[in-house]
Amino acid sequence: MPTSRRQERINQVLVNRQGDLRVVLEDVVNTHNASAVVRTCEAAGIMYVDVIYNQPRTFPVNEAISTRAEKWLAINLYSSTRECLLSLQAKGFLIAATALSPEAMPYTEVDFTQKLAIVFGNEAEGISPLAREMADFLIKIPMRGMVQSLNLSVSVGIILFEALRQRHQENNWSQHRLTPKEIEFFTRKWLQVRGKKKEGEGRTAFPSRE
Repeated sequence: MPTSRRQERINQVLVNRQGDLRVVLEDVVNTHNASAVVRTCEAAGIMYVDVIYNQPRTFPVNEAISTRAEKWLAINLYSSTRECLLSLQAKGFLIAATALSPEAMPYTEVDFTQKLAIVFGNEAEGISPLAREMADFLIKIPMRGMVQSLNLSVSVGIILFEALRQRHQENNWSQHRLTPKEIEFFTRKWLQVRGKKKEGEGRTAFPSRE
């Protein structure tokens, strides 16, 4: 039987989860990066992480790196970029794709209070041409050094915490929260989390995010 302290902690975390801000990972294959991104997303209050693999593979999470943060997330797996982004657009999400290109706007100029899905590409090549084409706009973290890139999890962290800063400053945090049905769903799910990871744990998303 869950303790009252555990139930209170779960409620405190869930009421601050952001339901209309999602992270999309496209063909991320490095286990360290994938695991670190999961940990960053959980710490930043993200609920939904959408993972795209255009070639069959599994999401490579290492618990020693993620600290099992994946069990507190809803991770959706997609077999193609088109399938994922069309699904998000149908639910009313704007698509922002990260890219170091001249037409991309600095991340500090993006309105992160919108219903937004942010696409991060793989470690070697970045986002795919299709993700670039389907995005509503491109964003970037300006580089000032000789090295023109950051580690994936660092990039995710910088952008997510800017998004959270804007949402706090907006002073209407509650409008971005999960719906009552989502909170009920995840409360039941999280109360069942115990000890050793069970098969599929952390990979079952809420059935429908409008």
